[in-house]
Amino acid sequence: MNKDEAKGRIKEAAGDLTGDRDLKREGKTDRAEGKAHEAVDKVGDKVKDALRKD
Repeated sequence: MNKDEAKGRIKEAAGDLTGDRDLKREGKTDRAEGKAHEAVDKVGDKVKDALRKD
């Protein structure tokens, strides 16, 4: 889990506890952004590995 995902989980939980829908939605967005960054990093690593094999 990266920092965006962690931040998103905290915001989502806080929004859920306080009934703040906007904060909860913001948390979900942060979590999704964190997952997207992670996916891009993994693809980049695979490309680098493939280029190094040559």
